[in-house]
Amino acid sequence: MIDSSQASNGKFQLLYSLPGNPVTKHGHIDLRTSMDGKYKEIAEELFSRSLTESEMRSAPYEFPEESPIEQLEERRHRLERQISQDIKFEPDILLRAKQDLMKTDSATDLEYMKEQSQAPKELYPERELVPEREYQRVTITGEEKCGVPFTDLLDAAKCVVKALFIREKYISLSMQSFCRTTARYLQEQLGGQPLDLNTFEEMPESSVSANATVHPPVSETHPYEVLDPANMPPGLSYTCKMVDGVVHVYTHNSSELDLPYPDLQEYIADMNMMMALIINGPVKSFCYRRLQYLSSKFQMHILLNEMKELAAQKKVPHRDFYNIRKVDTHIHASSCMNQKHLLRFIKRAMKKYPGEIVHVEQGRGQTLSEVFESMNLTAFDLSVDTLDMHADRNTFHRFDKFNSKYNPIGESILREIFIKTDNHIEGKYFGHIIKEVMADLEESKYQNVELRLSIYGRSRDEWDKLAQWAVKHKVYSDNVLLNIKKFWGQYDFLNVFGSVLCSPRLHLFDPKYSKNSTNILIFKTHCKQSRAYQSTQRETFVYLLQAPVLQYLYYLAQIGIAMSPLSNNSLFLSYHRNPLPEYLSRGLMVSLSTDDPLQFHFTKEPLMEEYSIAAQVWKLSSCDMCELSRNSVLMSGFSQQVKSYWLGPRYLKEGQEGNDIRRTNVPDIRVAYRFETLCEELNLITQAVRSEELETIEEQGSLCKAAGPARR
Repeated sequence: MIDSSQASNGKFQLLYSLPGNPVTKHGHIDLRTSMDGKYKEIAEELFSRSLTESEMRSAPYEFPEESPIEQLEERRHRLERQISQDIKFEPDILLRAKQDLMKTDSATDLEYMKEQSQAPKELYPERELVPEREYQRVTITGEEKCGVPFTDLLDAAKCVVKALFIREKYISLSMQSFCRTTARYLQEQLGGQPLDLNTFEEMPESSVSANATVHPPVSETHPYEVLDPANMPPGLSYTCKMVDGVVHVYTHNSSELDLPYPDLQEYIADMNMMMALIINGPVKSFCYRRLQYLSSKFQMHILLNEMKELAAQKKVPHRDFYNIRKVDTHIHASSCMNQKHLLRFIKRAMKKYPGEIVHVEQGRGQTLSEVFESMNLTAFDLSVDTLDMHADRNTFHRFDKFNSKYNPIGESILREIFIKTDNHIEGKYFGHIIKEVMADLEESKYQNVELRLSIYGRSRDEWDKLAQWAVKHKVYSDNVLLNIKKFWGQYDFLNVFGSVLCSPRLHLFDPKYSKNSTNILIFKTHCKQSRAYQSTQRETFVYLLQAPVLQYLYYLAQIGIAMSPLSNNSLFLSYHRNPLPEYLSRGLMVSLSTDDPLQFHFTKEPLMEEYSIAAQVWKLSSCDMCELSRNSVLMSGFSQQVKSYWLGPRYLKEGQEGNDIRRTNVPDIRVAYRFETLCEELNLITQAVRSEELETIEEQGSLCKAAGPARR
């Protein structure tokens, strides 16, 4: 008990204790006097120390040499250098040492480790290290893991699975590859027919060694030089004809080739089903909740494993973001150069080819110097501002003004002369400037592009002229892949397909192409930014954010999305509203692209501009940047053999088994997280459909048993 009179005077004695403890009596203590004395001593000590240290330090954030923080950081850096040198010899022990080091964050820990290192070894016998888990996982337990009633889950799962089967059907018919993980779940969990994962070409085991260089072998001779047009295969005299909205191919004797394709009615029915699915309210709610869950789960993953991912990257010798493969998955050839590059090329052409006839006007040829004289311009007058080809604030939501930016100095004749393949000089200047861009890419070594050239269908020989331009001017580079973009709905549709079958120079343009095997040419739809509901193999639009059902399907099918934030920022969507970081956090297959460097970029490395600005604005980590780079290679059109050098010979395997951090610099932790999360989502929807099927079978069986005695 406490004596109230003594307690009121600030003095008391403890007369009881807890059971089993002896009662201790203390004398009278003046708490106020003793604490005031303590505070005074501490204040004097701090004041005297601050005066002394103010003479030693020039800024409040500097510390004296004896600071334990500085010693700790120095020891960390020293140990990290040791780990990078010796990781090949003792990876397990060094990894544990690294983990122990990361937990040391105070002077007390430093002092304890110093005492431990100085103690005799007999006091601390060696013991076997217990391997820790790869990374921290976030799991949801309980019966209703998705947070919605089972009936809603079942209805949504049925719709999603139906859409995935439609996707697989058209991907198979167009001879493209379907996501192997998704196909495996649809086949194994739902007991469907074996899905054709890739009818385009067989995927044999790569002959690339795991320790091979990251650079594919380069041919010593130009690929166009070793081809002889006289050895081309003979023509087959195939013709095309449009029947009920579908192109049919016929042989020379008018017999139709038996080619797989969906008829028009089937296509319309599938399209109507997809449109109805996208606007279905319950399905939209379900998909939106799943997408929000994926975003939140990724944030938890970053909080728990960001340092481990960074440590895994630091352990990889030589490899970093700058020397991993990056592919610009959406860039137009006519604007692949920057303004300064084009300006210098125009000035060189004016000095080197002033008397060359470059244009014919009303039957009269015009030389290059005469063209500029008609504009009252000289080479000295030209500047970047004079060209006026860079997008500015006036092009926002004004595509008419943006299209006019393709014309140097606002003159369409200069566009025809310098950045067209089909003109009076047969695309000579355009071929030269493209080759200069290719040389810059080859010098950078690790940057690749997929240049897009346009086919309009104006004439039957359009393919032939394009192939002739590439072969004549030797437009080729191992760092560049040429894609052909068709403007559907313009000019004659049959000119596109018919000219493919009738192009003799196309064999030279693409050495893999032959008359007997035309499936090397894969037609992929290119979707504009303003059309949100067109399902294609590789997309550039940003309005996918407004369609949660379609976005969730893109995630499950791992459809590639090429995004150009700087281009969108100048045309119709400000940079901070771009959904790329949200897509990345949810696990969609996104990559960065430049679209039109001539209009949006300033340096000779526009793709690095995209990455640097994205990293600064959205605070992307090194792991995020490397993941975007790996995605760009995966969704690119380069061959499997080339990708085996860039990503590793096992890149087609699922999960972290297909990742080679020595080539991609993407930690296995990140790849494993993406794979496991995708498997969880696929398991959620397939198990729901599977359970409903099993219940139906059980109900039918019970009905048969009940009806059996009645029939007897």
